[in-house]
Amino acid sequence: MRLLLVDDETEFLEMMGKRLVHRGIDTAVADSGRKALDILDNREIDAVVLDVKMPGMDGLQVLQEIKRRKPGMVVVLLTGHADLDTAVQGMDSGAFDYLMKPVALEELLAKLHEAMDERQPLDSSA
Repeated sequence: MRLLLVDDETEFLEMMGKRLVHRGIDTAVADSGRKALDILDNREIDAVVLDVKMPGMDGLQVLQEIKRRKPGMVVVLLTGHADLDTAVQGMDSGAFDYLMKPVALEELLAKLHEAMDERQPLDSSA
């Protein structure tokens, strides 16, 4: 799995990125929506884990742009409790699901595998 992890919290991004790589997941990281979109334009990515609350381009704006450019992209949102309504809006905009922060690595991996499994039939029929 080639994953893009997007979050403006540098410590979370570095820690989770290292843990994902340690688990054998090819992980790119971006600390802003704009950087995430640049990476998506230049690398093969299978799934995006996207923080909802970011300065500048927020997670919903990034999600909408991802879905415009790559409609089949798997996107899992990360949200704090106060942003729950926003996460639900994100699902209405095409996100696979959302997870509450702080998220455990195992929970994140399980959700990503679930998303990829559901996506597979679409890929094999193409």
